Amino acid sequence: MELFHTMPGRDVASWNSLINGFLAAGLLDKAKAAFDQMPEKSIKPDEVVFLALLTACTHAGQVDLGLNIFDSMRLDYQIDPSMKHYSLIVDLLGRAGRLNEALKFIEEMPINPDLVIWGTLFCACRAHKNVEIAEFAVTKLLELEPKHPGSYVFLSNAYAAVGRWEDAERVRSSMQDKGVGKGPGWSHVEVDGQVHRFVAGDNAHHKDANEIHQKLEEIMSGARKQGYMPGTEWVLHNIEEEEKEDALGSHSEKLALAFALIQTSPKTAPIRIVKNLRICGDCHSLMKYASIMSQREIIVRDIKRFHHFKDGTCSCGDYW
Repeated sequence: MELFHTMPGRDVASWNSLINGFLAAGLLDKAKAAFDQMPEKSIKPDEVVFLALLTACTHAGQVDLGLNIFDSMRLDYQIDPSMKHYSLIVDLLGRAGRLNEALKFIEEMPINPDLVIWGTLFCACRAHKNVEIAEFAVTKLLELEPKHPGSYVFLSNAYAAVGRWEDAERVRSSMQDKGVGKGPGWSHVEVDGQVHRFVAGDNAHHKDANEIHQKLEEIMSGARKQGYMPGTEWVLHNIEEEEKEDALGSHSEKLALAFALIQTSPKTAPIRIVKNLRICGDCHSLMKYASIMSQREIIVRDIKRFHHFKDGTCSCGDYW
């Protein structure tokens, strides 16, 4: 913001950057305030500004505000929505559990929905455990991209989330039979100018592996004493609860956190972790407890947004 206000001139791209910055940090009020200032500065919003605002509404659960902004874009500014705008409205409705409305919105779109639209609907179905609409969405996904690995993984996870283990295994077997592969999740953390990479369950840091796992167990043990309960529903395999807890403990962002706490001095600069997937609910919960116990700010940049963990809370308000 300091840089923005010292610029000799600010065009629509400058405002877009400012609003997107607020968005990534979960600051919807500031993003909306910046948007409201644009007409005062004779800056006409473009489609990119509306993408930012709709994304912010999606991440904040502001459904009515998001729908109003979508209507304003079309009616007040005569901007035709792109596939990305439509996808965000599906996400907005889906995250709020309004799945039938989201499906109706897709069916009434003036353009044919793409892979992202159906994938967005599917993710919402998984979160709200609506297998019926999930199966329909996957059918559409596979029509568009028969070998898209996410379609198979999503459907398998949806079945697992409601305990339909045989169906989940059937989908995974079909995935293997068709030679469809899935890339691993990873997390990066920088310590002393060097970037360290972790994947789920790995022991790449052989000399530090035992110490990392001991530190992680220390973190989890301390968190349990403060009320943390491992979210075993995030391990979508038909295994015993104790084994599920072990699987949760090997997530890449947890390993990166433990390593950073070992390698850096207490109460120093924030720990910054970058992850290539969306952070799971269990890791999100543990990070909040870890921020209290370590008295450190922990920042996780997942595929969607920044999560700033400090004093037991997250900037996303637990809605992401």
